[in-house]
Amino acid sequence: MVDHLPPASNTPDERSLDTVFQALADPTRRAMLQALAGQPRTVGELAAPFEISLAGASKHIQVLERAGLIQREVQGRVHTCHLDARPLHAGAEWIRHYERFWNRKLDALEALLRIPDDGPGKPGKRAAHSAHSKRKKK
Repeated sequence: MVDHLPPASNTPDERSLDTVFQALADPTRRAMLQALAGQPRTVGELAAPFEISLAGASKHIQVLERAGLIQREVQGRVHTCHLDARPLHAGAEWIRHYERFWNRKLDALEALLRIPDDGPGKPGKRAAHSAHSKRKKK
């Protein structure tokens, strides 16, 4: 596992968002979060479905902890991890911004595509309107 730190961002919110997306970028960590969504799990339970050592699982867990996505509770030698989904809110908001952007673009395209043509080989209302506008300007 390569643990790259995200490049320095301008604001604490951006750094937090970078750290969350970095943590989510790995399929093993996403699977661990999915398992924790059901119930708290020990490090051994989180490592079991993967062909990784406990040390490897612990490194993944540390990345998730730095992102604030999990909390680790230590009782003796047992480390139990709990999901904390609050940092995902910032990522969801960032994604929603672009969802709204693309929805507006696709709605505009749909509106253009719904303008009926006048028949095969004949220009539609858009083409006729455009030609009419050009003639008026001359």
